[in-house]
Amino acid sequence: MNTVSSIRKKYSTKIRKKIRIVSQKEYEEMVVSSRRDLIEALIPLGLKAVAEELQREVRDLAGPRYSRGPVSRHGMNRGSVVLGGQRLAIDVPRVRDGEHEIPLTTYQQFHHGGSIENAALVRVLKGLSCREYREAAMAVPEAFGLSSSSISRTFIAGSQQQLKELMERDLSSYDIVAILIDGKSFASDDLITAVGVTIEGCRIILGFTEAATENAHVTRAFLQSLLHRGLTIDQGVLVVVDGSKGLISAITQIFAGNALIQRCQWHKRENVVEYVSQEEQPFLRRALQKAYERPTETEARRELMKIREYLEERNLSAVRSLDEGFEETLTLHRLGLFPLLGRSLKTTNGIESIHAAVERRCGKVTHWKNSSQRQRWLAASLLDLEPRLNRICGWRHLNKLREALKRELNLNIEIKAAA
Repeated sequence: MNTVSSIRKKYSTKIRKKIRIVSQKEYEEMVVSSRRDLIEALIPLGLKAVAEELQREVRDLAGPRYSRGPVSRHGMNRGSVVLGGQRLAIDVPRVRDGEHEIPLTTYQQFHHGGSIENAALVRVLKGLSCREYREAAMAVPEAFGLSSSSISRTFIAGSQQQLKELMERDLSSYDIVAILIDGKSFASDDLITAVGVTIEGCRIILGFTEAATENAHVTRAFLQSLLHRGLTIDQGVLVVVDGSKGLISAITQIFAGNALIQRCQWHKRENVVEYVSQEEQPFLRRALQKAYERPTETEARRELMKIREYLEERNLSAVRSLDEGFEETLTLHRLGLFPLLGRSLKTTNGIESIHAAVERRCGKVTHWKNSSQRQRWLAASLLDLEPRLNRICGWRHLNKLREALKRELNLNIEIKAAA
């Protein structure tokens, strides 16, 4: 076979993953909740299977039909179960122990399952309005409870639960080495979000707080709440921020002695460029970008000083903007890690990309009624995004960042003394 033919055959062959079929014995040995997940995949067959599950439990309780014993069958009641994000009517067999009704565990699980809540949450987040939900749901004539008002209530309940889950999540199990903090505007207020980077490079949503601006008082309380929920920074942490004075003041106070600040180089560049004329902006932007891309602190500092000298003759306001927080823009350079981790941690892009994805979910809301609505939507969006967040670029070098933080903050000395 010639080379061209072999290449074509290689790329035209579809590799199909073998589907594992669950045997009847395995199915019967599953717990009810596991069998429920399998049944939900096919709604029409699901209803038949649910009825069989109910009858299975009835047989376990009362024995074969027409048998006599302390537990007996007692007719049927109308009920409903949740399958595929819809509530469906079904006849529920009754079982009695003398004068007392015995509730069927199987029915309770299907009746109170969270499938409708979860399905509504995801579909509304992905752009489906409550008014369109009924038409977009699976076409099962027996489905009910899908009005726009009921879906709205379901979404509120689901997002409220996710808000509680996010804001009360225990953070002690996460080994955080870096934190990115930035704000996102919702109407007239800001929601300040913190994203942690674990030693394995995974991004974890730590939480958020609502404020009119990124002021120090609100941010201090927010950072303190993260510590109360178990956030550990004893081994040092790099905090990446956009340059807000309120944020930096709060970090310095709450994380005192355990954190280094990396100012976003992109924000610094744009802040300086704003002070010069439109004609000079492209040149100055390129020059600053080139200077910050230098691999070592010595080289970057030398290039930035040249730009400073150039600006001194043209715009002192631009010079003051460059000087403000100058050292904090070179933190990664000073640690000797810019070539390894600069792409991920030199800016707040790692959290701004998350906010952009949140905007795609929340942007369709044209009127924010209250704080609860804003926070529920943000929490639901963040938790929906979190499992799909990629590791940061250069994550294999995060151990080097930890060692550099310990060295820069003198944490090695404290650890040895404690030992």
